[in-house]
Amino acid sequence: MTSVAQPPTSSATDLPRLHHWIGGAPFAGTSGRLGPIYNPATGELAREVDFASVEEVDAAVAAAKAAFPGWRATSLSRRTEIMFRIRNLVDQHREEIAAHLTAEHGKVRTDALGEVARGIENLEFATGVPHLIKGSFSEQVSGGIDVYQIRQPLGVVAGITPFNFPAMVPMWMFANAIACGNTFILKPSEKDPSASVYVAELLKEAGVPDGVFNVVHGDKVAVDRILEHPDIAAVSFVGSTPIARYIYETGTKHGKRVQALGGAKNHMVVLPDADIDMAADAAVSAAYGSAGERCMAISVVVAVGDVADPLVAAIRERLPKITVGPGNEPASEMGPLITREHRDKVASYLDSGREQGAEVLVDGREHPRYQDGRGFFLGVSLMDHVRPDMDCYRNEIFGPVMEIVRASSYTEAVEIINDNPYANGTAIFTRDGGAARQFQFDINVGMVGLNVPIPVPVAYYSFGGWKNSLFGDLHMYGPEGIQFYTRAKVVTARWPDPGTSRVDLGFPRTR
Repeated sequence: MTSVAQPPTSSATDLPRLHHWIGGAPFAGTSGRLGPIYNPATGELAREVDFASVEEVDAAVAAAKAAFPGWRATSLSRRTEIMFRIRNLVDQHREEIAAHLTAEHGKVRTDALGEVARGIENLEFATGVPHLIKGSFSEQVSGGIDVYQIRQPLGVVAGITPFNFPAMVPMWMFANAIACGNTFILKPSEKDPSASVYVAELLKEAGVPDGVFNVVHGDKVAVDRILEHPDIAAVSFVGSTPIARYIYETGTKHGKRVQALGGAKNHMVVLPDADIDMAADAAVSAAYGSAGERCMAISVVVAVGDVADPLVAAIRERLPKITVGPGNEPASEMGPLITREHRDKVASYLDSGREQGAEVLVDGREHPRYQDGRGFFLGVSLMDHVRPDMDCYRNEIFGPVMEIVRASSYTEAVEIINDNPYANGTAIFTRDGGAARQFQFDINVGMVGLNVPIPVPVAYYSFGGWKNSLFGDLHMYGPEGIQFYTRAKVVTARWPDPGTSRVDLGFPRTR
């Protein structure tokens, strides 16, 4: 997905600067370090962003810690009212948020609006917090004794989010976190951070008290301080697997609760009985949407048996019809990649795949947008006869490259997927209900689609993979998100008649 940036050099340009958001207001950085923010459609440097020092992260934590007692004590009805206001303001300003995504990530408008819409779903789920954190009660477990469980917030929590969903993934985290009574520190991707500050302004307008929601920008300095700070109780992360492992190991070593979602290599199995046109439409949509920069993108199509040749032909037929261009042009269906370096890394897998025996049917470097050199564009690419031992298969490409792996049978297809170290999402296309049901039973992957190519759960379920796609016990958002941002407390209570009290040194009895 994404990785933590290397420290940049300071800049003396007159470009606009994006500041941190601490204690309910913009907070100008004083570290002297800045990061570049590019317009990926033109390749031009558009603005710069402050990179936090250790002291600036500490200031955000101090603001969040100071705000926690009052926010935790705020009634559920008041918190719910504020969550509804947040939801409505984000809904009213979805076009403005989407414009930030297009300008800094490169998403086309429809894709950017879709991201905001899925984020709003999580805000809507969080408005149900009075029901979601209800405890349980058992009366008369012993003579005159009742036992009940309550869920309470953790305190100051933090989220470290990736470049590919700069609005939605923060909403995956902070919606449940603050609804449950925690205060929150967001460290967004330094590549496209403006949406996070815009959302912070909306939260303030909604009535979120100062210090409850904070934004610090930066690189490894900020990340490491978040992981080490003793006043941060929990960290949520979405990004690449190597960084997810680092986040998990470092955070837990410092006594934090951590959920760290890593990379993916999502497979879509197409059985011989599948509708070819439907499967081809789904594969193309799922592989190339958002230029393939989705952790749930279908990057591998596993064609079973004699479906392979007609399926590949149907996919290839659709590719020239995809309009690649700047996200702010209405005709564009796929925009650029996030940076030139990432674009070039994605393209390098076309060369390594060819060298290792794959057949490159469509090379995105032949697209005019790539050829003219403006922006970070790469056309859609298609490789056939890919094998699991190839570099292009073993690594998460995270770009507009679809790979075709051919399997002789359903059993072989399942073995290919289950042998992969990633286990985020998968899908199967078939008309056979029995085969689909068997697939969901056999497959060792966290999210499964049956004739659905991108099985991202709705907000009232939880999102997360297995194996190297998740470090930690709990998935993100939904019911497991509520569980992650709260902890259980069990109370055993007795209000006895004083006349029955006596000394008893025996072991407590329930019978």
